[in-house]
Amino acid sequence: MVRTKMSRAERAKQFIPFAALKGFPEALREKEKIIVPRAELSEEYQEELNRRLLQIKKNDVINLVYFHNDEYMKISGIVSAIDKTSKVLKIVNTVIKFDDIYDISVSETDLEKGG
Repeated sequence: MVRTKMSRAERAKQFIPFAALKGFPEALREKEKIIVPRAELSEEYQEELNRRLLQIKKNDVINLVYFHNDEYMKISGIVSAIDKTSKVLKIVNTVIKFDDIYDISVSETDLEKGG
């Protein structure tokens, strides 16, 4: 019997996990997700968020907490667009409606620059 030598890559393929149920890991993660009701914000807090939104400009680095798909998400990044007419804020490639914003703060690096 003649044995051919396997390359390292071919040998490594033997140990790659086989997903017999395609999409099963994603379904498990979705099942683990805790659904959270949207918090009702007081009028005073909504006014405070509006004041903060008015101070933000394109290219600011901000930290944002927003409601998306029954959970609160946190994102930090550069503001790539603000559309006050459509009431939408874009951080890099993530579009967030003003109404979905729960908390917003300017990044400490922008504060140090005086922004």
